[in-house]
Amino acid sequence: MDERYIAAVDLGTSKIAVTVAQISSKGVQMLYYRETPSEGIRNSYVFNPQKAADKVREALADAEDELKIKIHQVVTGLPRYEVSQVNARAEFERSDSESSITREEIDFLKNNAIDTYPLPDPDKQIMYGVVAQSFTTEEYLNARESDIEGMVSDTLEGNFKVFVGRKRHSDNVDRVMNQVGVAVAKKYFLPEITAAAILSDEERENGVALIEIGAGATSVTIYHNDIMRYYSSIPFGGKSITNDIKLECGTSESLAENIKLGYGACMPEKILTLRDKIIQINNRESGSCKQLSVKYLSEVITCRVREIIDACLYKIQESGFGGNLRNGIVLTGGSAVIPNLSTYVKELSGYNIRIGYPRQKFSFVGCPEINDTGAVASVGMIMAAKENKYLNCLSEPPARYDEEDEEPVIEEEAAAEEYPVQDEVFEDTPITVDTEEKPAETEGEETKKEPSRWAKILEKDEERRKQREAERLKKEEEKRNKRPKIVWKNPFDAFTKKVGSAVGKIIDDGYDGMEE
Repeated sequence: MDERYIAAVDLGTSKIAVTVAQISSKGVQMLYYRETPSEGIRNSYVFNPQKAADKVREALADAEDELKIKIHQVVTGLPRYEVSQVNARAEFERSDSESSITREEIDFLKNNAIDTYPLPDPDKQIMYGVVAQSFTTEEYLNARESDIEGMVSDTLEGNFKVFVGRKRHSDNVDRVMNQVGVAVAKKYFLPEITAAAILSDEERENGVALIEIGAGATSVTIYHNDIMRYYSSIPFGGKSITNDIKLECGTSESLAENIKLGYGACMPEKILTLRDKIIQINNRESGSCKQLSVKYLSEVITCRVREIIDACLYKIQESGFGGNLRNGIVLTGGSAVIPNLSTYVKELSGYNIRIGYPRQKFSFVGCPEINDTGAVASVGMIMAAKENKYLNCLSEPPARYDEEDEEPVIEEEAAAEEYPVQDEVFEDTPITVDTEEKPAETEGEETKKEPSRWAKILEKDEERRKQREAERLKKEEEKRNKRPKIVWKNPFDAFTKKVGSAVGKIIDDGYDGMEE
């Protein structure tokens, strides 16, 4: 069976989520999803790689132990906070101006934008993503991608949204994985892939704002005409709500989180008889107890939620697309399921509201949590990574699959030999899997090791992969030599060129240079 496996690690402020999925001709099957409390991460970015690495190592070890696998590379996401967006325009001269614009030329302009955009400070900044907004020819301004193909023009211009983040934040993700001992196969700009995992085609076309309320950051992503038009984030989220409860009640953070999950709700006037309930918090060490009104708890939560939502609504108006959201707002993230939250957001904004769960484009076994709002980033990474047909995150197939019939069979003895039970497992001790069979000793002959069947397959696959990569690089080099050079220009240049010489003279020389 032609199958491969993808492992995704979501580095969140409050949790580290590990997901393992099987990709085959039958589709995507989620095999594993589990969340582990995180450390060393704040506002969705890693500020202490050592602490974060300890938790990632622990989370990956749990996945390997349960699935009887060895993960050698993962896909992960870039931070969602401290990401700025700028408008940019690039163009190139077409070699054959009398021919129609082809899909290859459009893809060339889009795919090479991220490699050629001049960053203001490349030592401290890195490109997170580039999204094409529209295209321009000599006769047509701001054409959609679907309309520009087939037109005739001497040049092809593209208008882009460029998303720039801090290089240190991206490098810290690599530092974490290097300390754990796994490679980073791909780092994704999460707003795009999360939207793909939640939003429908109609929502992206008609206009929608996706608000993801994470633990340490809340982001706003706006789609219109099936194009990502705007992105921004604020450093507040579900953890801010937990901290408010912690300070008001004088409890630990873990207890405050449990109180929020068990009794938290927005809009105290909407929770009816529940608001009259009293929560009694007992301290076993000191023997004291505290009482907390559910109504007061709801008031604390509502105040923080209003601050977060007001900031998001400000971002929506700042984008200029506030009047184009025909499909309203979609709420997602771990804190999106707080009771009465959607009702409260609708009351504050006036938009239609729905809760965004992962779209059912996959099956799952034994991990129903993959359908929660907190797993949308993990689902998005898996669905995006499956498009790379050469990506396989395991060093060898799971041990629970038989080599001949490839049907799931339980082999407890083999698993016990491959992963012996240890009294103590240290974090610095890597878990290794011997991919070679023990050599058979013969009299008078030198002992010789024969690689296993899977080792031979992996070796051949690696050779084919290197050969394909060499051929691809050779073709890319040939194309690069033939391709025209992309030139980045000021976005206002297109405006001055199209509207006429009079306006161009006003902009260039000022009103004093105009003839009466």
